[in-house]
Amino acid sequence: MITGKTLIELGYQSGKWFKEAIEFANTNELNGEALINYLDTVKPPPMIDLHQKPKAFSINIKAENDLEKENVDMVVKSMNTLMKTPTVVDGAIMPDACPTGGTGTIPVGGVVVTENAIHPGMHSADICCSVMLTDFGKVDPKKVLDAAQSITHFGPGGRDRDAQFRFPKELLDEFMSNDLLNSDRMIKIARSHLGTQGDGNHFLFVGRSKKTGNTMMVTHHGSRGVGAALYKQGMKIAERFRKAISKDTLPKNAWIPYDTEEGKQYWSALQIVRNWTKKNHIVLHDATCEVLKVEAQNRYWNEHNFVFKDGDLFYHAKGATPLDSKFMPDITGPRLIPLNMSEPVLIVEGKTTESNLGFAPHGAGRNMSRSQHRRLKAGMTKEEVFALETEGLDVRFFSGEIDVTELPTAYKNADAVRQQMDEFGLGIVIDEVMPYGCIMAGDFGIDPPWKRRRRARKAKQESK
Repeated sequence: MITGKTLIELGYQSGKWFKEAIEFANTNELNGEALINYLDTVKPPPMIDLHQKPKAFSINIKAENDLEKENVDMVVKSMNTLMKTPTVVDGAIMPDACPTGGTGTIPVGGVVVTENAIHPGMHSADICCSVMLTDFGKVDPKKVLDAAQSITHFGPGGRDRDAQFRFPKELLDEFMSNDLLNSDRMIKIARSHLGTQGDGNHFLFVGRSKKTGNTMMVTHHGSRGVGAALYKQGMKIAERFRKAISKDTLPKNAWIPYDTEEGKQYWSALQIVRNWTKKNHIVLHDATCEVLKVEAQNRYWNEHNFVFKDGDLFYHAKGATPLDSKFMPDITGPRLIPLNMSEPVLIVEGKTTESNLGFAPHGAGRNMSRSQHRRLKAGMTKEEVFALETEGLDVRFFSGEIDVTELPTAYKNADAVRQQMDEFGLGIVIDEVMPYGCIMAGDFGIDPPWKRRRRARKAKQESK
């Protein structure tokens, strides 16, 4: 009679597979060489070890001061830990790189290339964070900003039912075709979050082309609650694989093997979320055109927070802009790199090099946390900081509350980022959208929507 003790004495490591193997061996009265041959066909594969040394990666960034040196040192330290992950074959960091999370977490401004592996933690919850530009021609930029403000939505949650955009049937069919997306909850989020921009550094920017003088609108946001929900599922799937095949890998760097059923399904879900996110931009741009009664003269977009596939290799770009057209099947124009609300949005083209891996920075990045930035401005009121940093610009906060952590000094020096783009071959600027103004979420923590709804209910009750 074969038992678990028998298998352990033969040198096999216990696990869930023992139960089925023991039952089969006893039913078929296996022993000796026949037993060993059978066990060797059903035992789990050996654990995959970390790389003994970090895989080399390109450093396309230079520290301009002590604060930046500390920032770069943290980024490099985190990358060195991450680059020991077994699936990793190459990587790079961009001039806007800044740490996020603990050591071993992919930094903002990081690119990590893996083989046959999708790492949800390397695209994070804001899947397909992206930018879209529409050229409005010779329209007054104030009219564009006013029109956009009348239809956009910032802050937590989604749109009320009576303010929702139509959810296209073809997009609904895509959601229903994928088990990771086909749930009442997911589809409800997809409907209500369509045409919403969220908070944080997401924005709606209006300016004029330096080359043509045309007014252009640029939106910046990702997949909202849709992407966040898929990310959670992806991390759970990846963790199951990590426990089974690579326990030494950090949980944040767990992966889903692409050549599995789960890998194919997750990859398909990522493409559907990408389609949803692009539509999320389009409905806002189209609605702005409708309010103005004008037709768009040009439009293009790119994501900067996604996973891109090239053969068996997966390029995880966490806040890095794809230069190489092979990464974007629907490419229609150059790429967009915003810096901060007082600086131009750069329109760039570029070529793949050994050090850039086909990517450019996605913006100016941060040198400090939001709390650090607030402490630096402690001697001034937020109104004083706002007036000083937005002089000459039409800057609006959707919540009505100023968020000083999104003002220009919260970000790295834009000139330094541009200089390093030139130095490291990270894209050529072919035009610039010179700033007129922008809309951002603002500080929703001061007067959150739930408080407003409570006040409205109370006022309604008191009026009866």
